[in-house]
Amino acid sequence: MLLVLLLVGGLALILLSAEIFTNGIEWLGKRLKLPEGAVGSVLAAVGTALPESMIPVIAILFGSGEASHDIGIGAILGAPFMLATLALSITGIAALLFRVNGEKRECMLIDYSVMRRDLGFFILIYSVAILAAFLPSDLKSPVAAVLVLAYFFYVARTLKAGGSLCEAGPKPLHFARKQQEPSTGIIIFQVLTALGGIIAGAHLFVEGITHLSELLQISPFVLSIFIAPIATELPEKFNSIIWVRQCKDTLALGNITGAMVFQSSIIPALGIALTPWALSELALISALLALAGAGAVYLSLQLKKTIRPATLAFSGVFYIAYIVAVVILH
Repeated sequence: MLLVLLLVGGLALILLSAEIFTNGIEWLGKRLKLPEGAVGSVLAAVGTALPESMIPVIAILFGSGEASHDIGIGAILGAPFMLATLALSITGIAALLFRVNGEKRECMLIDYSVMRRDLGFFILIYSVAILAAFLPSDLKSPVAAVLVLAYFFYVARTLKAGGSLCEAGPKPLHFARKQQEPSTGIIIFQVLTALGGIIAGAHLFVEGITHLSELLQISPFVLSIFIAPIATELPEKFNSIIWVRQCKDTLALGNITGAMVFQSSIIPALGIALTPWALSELALISALLALAGAGAVYLSLQLKKTIRPATLAFSGVFYIAYIVAVVILH
């Protein structure tokens, strides 16, 4: 019964908090006069990346022994893997299901430059993070520093980018429904409250998954890279589905691709600097599949100047491929 409460309660809290967060972050972006791409790729992406980022940070900084390093590395690699495969696939499926003015979506309603920037950064930076595993130990710290600097360069580029596809204003702020122009303070309070709910919900869900894994005797690495990220990546997935339903596809995809950039730079930098950063066969396979998933979408974007929902949905094939690899190799 406790296990069910942890899983269901955590999921419900994540869902509710994700709805409140997307509403608040749109208002914050409007108040800061940020383009839609910056709202999705920076504010929403980093905010909803906090739950999964906490797992490797806690495991590496406060854990001890080989198991802690396995959990830390697994969580680091699991986040971009889930985002580049399962999250993109779910967003594509949602786009196929939700119609635009009663008509089927043929293409995502995206800002081309935002998607090209995010996916290009992810493929480049994540490749560097993975290649660092094959470098001598004395060269790994400089690589970690480069990854951190690369992310701040990405943020600067994103904030300087222009243009927004979003013409309709956000819905009334949940914490101040009767106010047409809510104060900055109440907007920030709603965003922080929602973030707290997301983190708490993810913590409860992961606790439930952890107990379940003990019953099933699943190894720490498989748990951290395969099971735990499903729970901690839920904010990105649910926020993106909400935005796809509202025909705000740049926000929906930017929320995921921006998190992919964050999870392939700042968090791996921590692992590279504070762990041996030795990647197992399963770890390398997950990284290669993540790059393949993002690469397929990026290639389609470059060739067709747009992204089709079916292309995003196809990313789920790489997730299934990893399940097969785990069954065979583990």
